[in-house]
Amino acid sequence: MSETSSYQSQLEIHYSGSRDYIVTEELKNVVNIAIALQKPLLIKGEPGTGKTMLASSLAEALGKELIIWSIKSTTTAQNGLYVYDTVQRLYDSQFGEGDISNIRQYIKLGMLGMALSAEDQPVLLIDEIDKADVEFPNDLLWELDRMQFFIPETRETITAKTRPLVIITSNAEKELPDAFLRRCLFHYIAFPEPEQMAKIVYAHYPKIDNTLLQSAMKKFYELREVDDIQKKPSTSELLDWLTALRISGISPDNGNKKDIPFLGVLLKKNEDIDTLEEFLEKGPKAVYRRR
Repeated sequence: MSETSSYQSQLEIHYSGSRDYIVTEELKNVVNIAIALQKPLLIKGEPGTGKTMLASSLAEALGKELIIWSIKSTTTAQNGLYVYDTVQRLYDSQFGEGDISNIRQYIKLGMLGMALSAEDQPVLLIDEIDKADVEFPNDLLWELDRMQFFIPETRETITAKTRPLVIITSNAEKELPDAFLRRCLFHYIAFPEPEQMAKIVYAHYPKIDNTLLQSAMKKFYELREVDDIQKKPSTSELLDWLTALRISGISPDNGNKKDIPFLGVLLKKNEDIDTLEEFLEKGPKAVYRRR
C-alpha cells in the first residue's frame, strides 16, 4: 500500500467512543487526528481517568485486535520485538525433543513484534512507558518509525503490512525524552467533572436511581477535595461504591456526615482512612498539624 493510499484509508477511520467508554469532544478529536496522521498518541492523567481503557475502547469501536504491552523496569524494545529461546533449544538438544535445526520454532514474538507482523491493523497499547529505562522510549520510536525488524538467528526481516494504532500511557513518574515527545501526539485526560462522570456512570448502570447517584457523587467529590488523602478515589472506585450501595440498599446520605458507608471501597490505604476520619472529626487544621 502506498503512503498516500494508506493515509486516505486512515481518514476513513472514525472513533467516537464505545458502549461503556464515554469520551470528551477533545479526546475524541485527538484520537482521530492520531489515526489520520498515523502517529502514536501519548496519554497522561491521574490514575483512574481511563488511560488504559481508551485502547480497549478504540479496539472495540473499530473492530480491531487489541495487543497490550505492559512495560516494566527491565523492558527493552528488543524483547518487545522477539526473544530467542536458547534455554528451550538447549533442553531439546539434550533430551532429543524436536528438530533443533529449525531455529524459527525458538523465536517467540513479543507484543511489539506481534503488532508489526499482524495481517490486519491492530491497536497496540504500550502501558506505563515511564516505568522503563530512560533510553527505552527513543528505541521504541525507532522501531515504530522503521515498521520492520530483522531477526539475525533466522536471517529474516519482518516488515509490517499496516501501521498499528498506537496508544501509549504514562503516569508521569519520570520525564520522557524530548525526541520521543516530538514524535507523538499528546493528550492529558483530566479527572471527569460531575456532569461527565454522570454520563460515565449511566453508561455502566443505565437504570441507576438518579437520587442515589447524585447523593453518592456529592460525597465522592467532597472526599476527593480532602488534600491530605494520598490515593484519591477514581472512577472505578465510584462505580464499585455505587454497586455496593445498590446491593445493600443503603443511601450515602444517611444524615451522619462522619459515617460514609463502605468507606473501604473508596479508600484503599489505612493512612487515608485515618486522615479522612480526623478531617471529619476535627477539620483540616488538625490534619495539617499532624503532618
